[in-house]
Amino acid sequence: MSTRPEFTTVERAVIEREETRELKERVVEINRVAKVVKGGRRFSFTALVVIGDEVDRVGVGYGKAREVPLAITKAVEDAKKNLFTVPKHGTTITHEILGRSDAARVLLRPASEGTGVIAGGGVRAVLELAGIRDILAKSLGTTNPINMAKATVNGLKNLRRPEDVARARGLTISQVLPYKHPVVEESTELTPAPSEEAAEPPVREADQGRGSGEPGGSPDG
Repeated sequence: MSTRPEFTTVERAVIEREETRELKERVVEINRVAKVVKGGRRFSFTALVVIGDEVDRVGVGYGKAREVPLAITKAVEDAKKNLFTVPKHGTTITHEILGRSDAARVLLRPASEGTGVIAGGGVRAVLELAGIRDILAKSLGTTNPINMAKATVNGLKNLRRPEDVARARGLTISQVLPYKHPVVEESTELTPAPSEEAAEPPVREADQGRGSGEPGGSPDG
């Protein structure tokens, strides 16, 4: 931890918390590859690993070695070099984004609380270790695990926070957020009952004398 005088007490506490936060790793894929040489084939292994703290930091790494444990170790070291912070809004992302990497395209959409992580393969590993709990993901291109993981990382890196957009546009945060319809509360006031005069149907002039002794009141009279 740096103790330079330009850091305040709060900044030093944040830096120390980030450094001590435990990183979890998840192996997405291990593949055996072969290299043809003069004496035959030389086999080695490649590993695709995702690491993250399940809060807001995540990274993807790729390693290759003659043995599987060494390949995983190299992939973890590579992932630590590629750690980045994911902009989030509660338990989901801030807005919809399309990540691209070579022939892979991954569409990420925010979801309401309780939806869960609707994704598979390397995409799910990246999103879960990034601390995202509710999201919808769809692969629109190749299903290559390496390119799909990289496309997911590309999409997460291109996410923008509402405060950043508001600062760039010179607006307030409420002005750049999506419009929400106001919630209409049901009125508990009792509606007034219609008056008796209004409830009675109007009486025609020809019917006013019926049933009485007035002339013209009935055809018999």
